[in-house]
Amino acid sequence: MQSFNKPSHIIITCSKRLSPYLEKEISELGYKITRTFATGLELNGTLNDCIRLNLNLRCASQVLYSLKAFTCENPDQLYETVSQIQWETIIERTGYFSVTSNVDNSTINNSLFANVKVKDAIVDRFRKNFDERPDSGPELNKVVINLFWKEDHAEIFIDTSGETLSKHGYRKIPGQAPMLESLAAATILATSWDRVSPFVNL
Repeated sequence: MQSFNKPSHIIITCSKRLSPYLEKEISELGYKITRTFATGLELNGTLNDCIRLNLNLRCASQVLYSLKAFTCENPDQLYETVSQIQWETIIERTGYFSVTSNVDNSTINNSLFANVKVKDAIVDRFRKNFDERPDSGPELNKVVINLFWKEDHAEIFIDTSGETLSKHGYRKIPGQAPMLESLAAATILATSWDRVSPFVNL
């Protein structure tokens, strides 16, 4: 993507009750938080900031960079609006992308249908303008597009994390009932450990 320095708002999600510790992590990185909610928070930044956040956050689940927020009442409006985004500056013509979503709208009874509408809008734009299209599928290892749609409010994000951060390959063979990495990180932050003295896990 060419506009890595273009500012937009960023949503950082986390598990319930971890937002105070995520807020602490982000503040220590020098970012100003504009909104906090039960499962995350919001700040302003660029895609370059998203890279830094993904590398440094331990309590977060996803780092979402907003492309467009809009009013949307039905799937046809979703398709039309998504098809107007300049996807060719984000996804390579021969690249790969996947779509995830969080949908609560009376016209949709299956979020997978919303995913397909977003995918079709992206693919049709490429076909119309370039006579070729990127591949798409469920793997979250290339460009991941996220749709948030609640009632008549919709927003399209780049999910810069892909898989949840705690699943980025650290624990390949987990033991019985392992603690989620984000919860473990929040637990350590809650102890007010000075990060200098020895830390003993009993």
